[in-house]
Amino acid sequence: MAERRPGADRVSVRSLARMKREGQKIVCLTAYDFPTARIVDRAGVDLILVGDSAANVVYGAETTLEIGMEEMLYHTRAVAAAVERAFVVADMPFLSYQVSVEQAVANAGRFLKAGAEAVKLEGAGPIVETTRRLVELGIPVMGHLGLTPQSVHKLGGYRLQARRSDEQERLEADSRRLEEAGCFAVVLEKVPVEAARRVAAALAIPVIGIGAGPDCD
Repeated sequence: MAERRPGADRVSVRSLARMKREGQKIVCLTAYDFPTARIVDRAGVDLILVGDSAANVVYGAETTLEIGMEEMLYHTRAVAAAVERAFVVADMPFLSYQVSVEQAVANAGRFLKAGAEAVKLEGAGPIVETTRRLVELGIPVMGHLGLTPQSVHKLGGYRLQARRSDEQERLEADSRRLEEAGCFAVVLEKVPVEAARRVAAALAIPVIGIGAGPDCD
């Protein structure tokens, strides 16, 4: 893998926070391989997510539950080797961080060694403390709320989340907990426009939308 040297033009958690404060839109795309990552990086994308959706897109699986650490590390190395400017975030796959905090730390460290600059975890609840520990150890964490594909069976499918007012209140509360735990950004997936607007206004950290309307950061 090519050495990636930090520089003034490299996107970082600090520059992403500044973009949020200044109201600049942040561009985030997913990549799974070297050529795609090279193209989107040179196009000026700020964040590149190495998504566990590779399970669906690359391997033809029905859910993201089927992909594991070794496959995700493989794709992370390929993407990191291509990138010169964007900030690279790796999805932690199902059961790579839920079993214990110690396992989460060890697996997150493997992603950073593979070239990622941060990891993404789905959910809140017990994940908040895992997030806190990772951040304490110097591992940047992106949160993910709303539709969380690793919980697809619990959710009953890929359904719109946070439809009711009480669900939107819980979404905002979970977002605040992740922010307080040290997340540098939070992804909101498949939630109503008004719910995403509410969270984006409430948080000081960037909110990245996947099917969450135009008011995300």
